[in-house]
Amino acid sequence: MATLKITQIKSGFGNKQNQQDTLRTLGLKRIGAIVERTDTPEVRGMVRTVAHLVSVEEVN
Repeated sequence: MATLKITQIKSGFGNKQNQQDTLRTLGLKRIGAIVERTDTPEVRGMVRTVAHLVSVEEVN
């Protein structure tokens, strides 16, 4: 199964509470933090919610 490498590139401070909560749920706590998550529809939805705050790469 594919994996997504998610990097936080902007702060969640000052954004809507659901976007801040989504960053925490993904495991991102600070700018430059990197997490790897399996590519599921749930994770894709969370990434879509905070797309302006993160960058995403597919890892095989």
